[in-house]
Amino acid sequence: MNPETANKKIPGVFAFSAIFILALAAAFAIWGIPYFFQPPQVEGISATYGTDTLRARVVEIVEEGQIDLGDLNQNYQVMRVELLEGEYKGILMEVDYGRRQVRPDFTPFMPGDEIFITLGKRPDGVLAAFYVEYVRSQSLLLLLAVFVIAILLISGWKGLRALLAMAFSLLIIIGYIIPRILAGEDPVTISLIGSSILLGVSLYITYGWNLKTHSSVLSMIIVLLVTGILAVLFIGLTRLSGHGSEDALFLAQMSGVSINLRGLLLGGLIIGALGVLDDLVTTQSSAVFELHRANPALKFWELFRTAMRIGQDHVAATVNTLVLAYAGAALPTLLLFTLGHGNYGFLLNTEMVAEEIVRTLVGSLGLVTAVPVTTVIAISLALYSHRIGGLRAFMGPENSSGDHGHHH
Repeated sequence: MNPETANKKIPGVFAFSAIFILALAAAFAIWGIPYFFQPPQVEGISATYGTDTLRARVVEIVEEGQIDLGDLNQNYQVMRVELLEGEYKGILMEVDYGRRQVRPDFTPFMPGDEIFITLGKRPDGVLAAFYVEYVRSQSLLLLLAVFVIAILLISGWKGLRALLAMAFSLLIIIGYIIPRILAGEDPVTISLIGSSILLGVSLYITYGWNLKTHSSVLSMIIVLLVTGILAVLFIGLTRLSGHGSEDALFLAQMSGVSINLRGLLLGGLIIGALGVLDDLVTTQSSAVFELHRANPALKFWELFRTAMRIGQDHVAATVNTLVLAYAGAALPTLLLFTLGHGNYGFLLNTEMVAEEIVRTLVGSLGLVTAVPVTTVIAISLALYSHRIGGLRAFMGPENSSGDHGHHH
């Protein structure tokens, strides 16, 4: 067989991949589309957090000073506020801040500040207003504006696509993952499906339709499955129930919906690894295609060994990043080690500490898996994609720069 004929032969791996992708497309058309466009039915919600609050603006500080609350001498304020919404909009009322409740984070208010209040009736039937929270919307919007401007200035058009991808990710989490979990569906399945969709689409929006993105998306799906399997295995072995965090206990108390908290823990673990996984698979794919473009003569195993040396450094830094991220989020829990007076064996076995250990190590194992998986897939596309004939044009260039690379 001459070389030209050999090059036209479609390798089995590509034939299998094409059949698999067509089967997935058919399954999505038959079952997926009706599933995604059918809104979930959420029943049994017995509490609505924050719906009884109203916005109000501080008009005047009526009184301020210090008050003795048991063992604590605390500052307080009495504010006159104007209601900005609700049936009593425009009415002036007085609100106590720090006079009856201990507030170690006491921060004085000034006229013009906006706060959230609730309304209630005292025993004598008089309507009263009670302080709930400070309105941070304007400050948060300012921070968001600075963030968007910085991204656009530094990354330009690619930064805009990254922002669109971020918005899509939030849409999937808020519009698909959360409602489906509340509707009683399996959190692990929902998290895997939602994560694959949001990260896959986000990668294509950010990096375009090219071989590098294809390899990143395929690698990401495989690594998510591996992470999910490891999470199910080790959460089962450690007998974690999902009740180890205050957030889970708060959710169980505030909602009448029956939620699988263990499954929620699994789903949160999978989603938590997404951000770092995005960076890892994309960087490793880029490394492979850049190496291939720099030296097209490199064979499979030569390219694999060279790319893995890059990946080893990256995964070492990424795992450290993941550990520090989880440690920062669980810093109050880690303080227990200082208060444990040497009984570390017990602390390691408490659910709230064990949850963070499993979350960190399983997430790190998923990231470690991502390096060889991404390297193999990217090398296969870089070296052999030209063998699929006319379908190669449909797969796009090697990377976003439009360079198709070298074929041989």
